[in-house]
Amino acid sequence: MCGICGAVGIRQAAPVVFEGLRRLEYRGYDSAGIATLVDGSVERRRASGKLDNLHALLENSPLTGTTGIGHTRWATHGAPTTCNAHPHGTSRVAIVHNGIIENFETLRRELENVGQVFETETDSETIALLVDYHLQQGLPPKDAALQALRRLEGAYAVAMIFAGHDGLIIGACHNAPLAVGFGEQEMFLGSDSLALAPLTQSIAYMNNGDCVLLSAQGADFMTFDGTPVERTVQRTTLTAGAIGKDGYRHYMEKELHEHPLVIGQTLQRMIDPATRRVVLPELPFDLATVPRAVMTACGSAFYAAMVGRYWLEEVARLPVDIDVASEMRYRNPPLTPGSLGLLISQSGETADTLAALRALREKSVHILSVLNVEHSSMARESDVVLGTVAGPEISVASTKAFTAQLTVLACLAIATARSRGVLDPLKEEELVSALLDLPSRTAEIFKQGEAIRNMAKIVAEARDVLYLGRGSLFPIAMEGALKLKEISYIHAEAYAAGEMKHGPISLIDRSVPIVATLPSTALFDKTLSNLQEAKARGGRLLIFTDTEGAERVSKIAEQSVVLPHVHDFVSPILQAIPVQMLAYEVAVLKGTDVDQPRNLAKSVTVE
Repeated sequence: MCGICGAVGIRQAAPVVFEGLRRLEYRGYDSAGIATLVDGSVERRRASGKLDNLHALLENSPLTGTTGIGHTRWATHGAPTTCNAHPHGTSRVAIVHNGIIENFETLRRELENVGQVFETETDSETIALLVDYHLQQGLPPKDAALQALRRLEGAYAVAMIFAGHDGLIIGACHNAPLAVGFGEQEMFLGSDSLALAPLTQSIAYMNNGDCVLLSAQGADFMTFDGTPVERTVQRTTLTAGAIGKDGYRHYMEKELHEHPLVIGQTLQRMIDPATRRVVLPELPFDLATVPRAVMTACGSAFYAAMVGRYWLEEVARLPVDIDVASEMRYRNPPLTPGSLGLLISQSGETADTLAALRALREKSVHILSVLNVEHSSMARESDVVLGTVAGPEISVASTKAFTAQLTVLACLAIATARSRGVLDPLKEEELVSALLDLPSRTAEIFKQGEAIRNMAKIVAEARDVLYLGRGSLFPIAMEGALKLKEISYIHAEAYAAGEMKHGPISLIDRSVPIVATLPSTALFDKTLSNLQEAKARGGRLLIFTDTEGAERVSKIAEQSVVLPHVHDFVSPILQAIPVQMLAYEVAVLKGTDVDQPRNLAKSVTVE
């Protein structure tokens, strides 16, 4: 995950910003840079690799000035080179950016047509040249920034400085975090409050659609249309446990709200925006000739693997076996040499999954791992790693890492199908478009917070809960049940909806809520029929549907949450978010330790 830090005041900005970037190292990055105003002119220093490289550059070529911004970049769009490192800019403006600009291709064409010259492969540079264009038209910095912000689509946080305007930083965010720090005759900006911890105890967290003008005297907040707004300044303590939540009640809540950004950044790593095709790293084996795949993982990662199996078999027509990692190597399945071993782990250190990897290696199976920590033990022992751009997860219950894993697996299914010659170009374009539409669709889910909280009130009173889903939504029902168990300590079980009548239906009465994932996919009617059977036996139905299914479920649902309609292919990714949110809200109502539930650890490194 990228990091932003900015400072304006009476001190030299570069050392302050650099130390802020140092505190953001944990997020992962592959290049870094700082820009300041030196005698009113924009000056930049950028370096690929670790912050030590930037530090050496600053030692040899210092940056003066009391207004500055900095960035640590985890490459998602464009290689991790010095040229692609932030800050981006011109002689008039410099910007740093976290997130994705979904409409950058359109903006880039417009800007090139009016003479703007691009120097990098990034979508971020589009922001700089769009602001620069408005400055050339005679607009002052505030108006130029607001004009540009109103054109951007996606999930992003941005900070800007302007030549000739010493003492001014403009920040803005939409579906990506940004915090403002208040000091004595100085102000700070950070994508993570950990960056601001040594600098101030007074922090205001920006809302989606906020813009802020920072000077040494304070901060002026406004919406993108220029309407002034107020933001509460909070006092924080300088401990990692109390800061870093960016105004959210728990780390889990913060990480839930990072879903759109994480999905978008993962897609940017996997999809070439110019060709709109999935691009994998160079593989030491040919997906076209792989006879079979075996997938293995633990916990939520195993449910991601279950969804991945649906995609690989349906889209790529690749036969897939699947096992919980703790069982796979003891089952000792017969494996064909040259098959694909596909392993999934957030940490890359999960003991059972690592042991399964080694067992597969002994069978002469190709090893491809989907990991969030790309320098982990599993990464070192894999033939190839597909990274999930989720950043660190502090909450024990996995949220954003799960949707990032699903996003990678969806892209892998498309690439595999193309390699095997079973996916025509039009269908590939349809599936990729569905994926690229996800960040903005998932951001809409958070508008349903009140409806999810109302549903949580029913679940919180229950002792047992049933989750139902069909097809690729069945694993999402399992994910919802697991999350509820993990953090609220309520017993929950998930079933394929068609299996309900084969036993679980005997449990149904008014005391057992039934949570159903029911988007308007090809299996909608069959699942709805199963739910009507439950309703007829007194079941209290709590349904996650979409705009197309809302009217049809209204007659049987005690509570429903209406989600954006998306393509069937990506529906599991979108539906995963509200079932996680439901578990979170239930845990809050019950007063459990949301971030550190009893008996659980973030990375299970023992068998």
